[in-house]
Amino acid sequence: MAATGGGGGGAVGVGVSVNHEEEKTPQEELSLPIILAERVLKSAQEAEANKLECAELAKQVDKLSQMLRSAVRLAAAAQSLYDRPLRLIAIDVTKNLERALHLVRKCRHSGVLRQVFSITTTADFRKVSSLLESSIGDMRWLLSIFDSGGADLSLPPIASHVPILAWVWSYIGTITMGQLRDRVDAANQLASHARDNDRNRIIIVEEGGISPLLKLLKEGDSPEAQIAAANALFNIATDQETVRLIVELLGVPKIVGVLGDSPMRVQIAVANLVARMAELDPLAQDNFVRENVTRPLVSLLSLDLVLDTPNMESGKTSIHSIVQINKQLASKPGRNNYSHGKGLNLSAHSSFSDGSSGGSHYRKDKEIEPLEVQRQVKVSCAKALWKLCEGSVSNCRKITETKGLLCLAKAIESEKMEMQFNCLMTVMEITVMAEQNADLRRAAFKTNLPAAKAVLDQLLRVIREENDPALQIPAIKAIGCLARTFPARETRILGPLVSQLGNRNVDMATEAAIALGKFACPENFNCSEHTKAIIEFHGVPPLIKLLRANGRPQIHGLVLLCYLALNAGNSKALEQSRALNAIEGAARTVLAMRPDLRDLFAKAIHNLTLYQAGTHPHRQSYSP
Repeated sequence: MAATGGGGGGAVGVGVSVNHEEEKTPQEELSLPIILAERVLKSAQEAEANKLECAELAKQVDKLSQMLRSAVRLAAAAQSLYDRPLRLIAIDVTKNLERALHLVRKCRHSGVLRQVFSITTTADFRKVSSLLESSIGDMRWLLSIFDSGGADLSLPPIASHVPILAWVWSYIGTITMGQLRDRVDAANQLASHARDNDRNRIIIVEEGGISPLLKLLKEGDSPEAQIAAANALFNIATDQETVRLIVELLGVPKIVGVLGDSPMRVQIAVANLVARMAELDPLAQDNFVRENVTRPLVSLLSLDLVLDTPNMESGKTSIHSIVQINKQLASKPGRNNYSHGKGLNLSAHSSFSDGSSGGSHYRKDKEIEPLEVQRQVKVSCAKALWKLCEGSVSNCRKITETKGLLCLAKAIESEKMEMQFNCLMTVMEITVMAEQNADLRRAAFKTNLPAAKAVLDQLLRVIREENDPALQIPAIKAIGCLARTFPARETRILGPLVSQLGNRNVDMATEAAIALGKFACPENFNCSEHTKAIIEFHGVPPLIKLLRANGRPQIHGLVLLCYLALNAGNSKALEQSRALNAIEGAARTVLAMRPDLRDLFAKAIHNLTLYQAGTHPHRQSYSP
């Protein structure tokens, strides 16, 4: 924003920045208007015409000069200073003093020509006097901001056309210079204004509100101050540009530092901020990777879980040894058997394989936090992990290199509603990256690894036992992404997927078809064995029914059926289900939407024709 000239209550334009070739100190900014004021006073004393008017202007300028000098003293004495309004007001005051100087200099000589322009000159005096009065009002407001530590919600003339601007200045000034209680209130006010509309949010950003909020978050002397700062940043960071600005202002290290060692209530707000930033900007994701944000997030996610089991690092850990470890842990006094005797008992007191520790100065406080607060911090951390994993191999690898997968599996088993959903989405995003990255897939999802097995067991359980598509769909997607990791003998994976082909929820059936397609596609080394298993689980009849739908279900159902035809064209199940007719009928519709599938359809029809020759003498060709 910039002052756009000295009109009564100088208008301030939203979205225009003041450009300084070189950033000046507040004292330097005020030196020019002080010098101009002295020149106006000297010229007024030398006036020979309009002496009365010049004397009145001199009184205003003298008052303004005193205010400018007071501002210099206050700025020099301030330990921390929010100088954005000072700079804009100084520019406006300078323009008004320049006009006053130009006017009084014309009055230094009298004569005939002077009399000719006397009417215009009188009007000019009134105009300049009004401008100077506005500058006096601006300086009075500025001094009150310095004097009260920013807490002044009056409206200076310079912001008369944009009232929110004066409030934003006041709030940011309070956060920078005020007392703790006032800083908390000001941060909450900024959060509220940013939430109201985008215009307010943009003004807060342009007026330099992010840096003071980051400082309050990092150095806040109370949890309330840190929560207020985190909430304000959360409401401000609603687009990639703003998130990028937070990153450029070195906000990520501050955020991660607070997340790792703060009371739970603060960690909830900060984890929400991490999730928002990671969702909106890949650069923020990368910066969070460098700061190892997954360490405190996984630590908080495993608050009541015990992971201090060294044998768990080895892929050779047997189920029997896991049970024995749990029995030993359960026998120790003070342990909370969160898992009700099943699976692993995990705890935030454990150490992570990256050398990090789940401990903090607030550990004792965490132990006495209400259960609802403990639950919410895990919900927020799970969502942050989900958003950090989207499209980021590095973050996914960070999680899998710790005990993150075990924590996620345990949470999926034990938790419900939002927590369970967030963990499932995190696992799904990790598997999406694993599908694209062979190294990640091999390192994290070998079927003999305890963590991979625990995750897989929970994904299958969700598909079989849950009745909520919002939970089942990410579980189906996750298994589909891991299709290349399963050996031919691992047929138990396919049964639950095949059973969903006939689901009344067409989205569920479609996702099952997509996942099974990854098992049966030619790129999968075990596609023939997987195809045989799909057929043996009676997958063909519900698949034929899925082709009757339109759009996305029909497309993916037809692709899966073609893969089955390519891998098992002589199957009796395909012949009995009249798969050849089904492919031909659906292909006519699908090709209009997906002409790139023409070659697949042609190969599938050709392969089925080899085993069902003579049935359709007038077959349509789908050759490319």
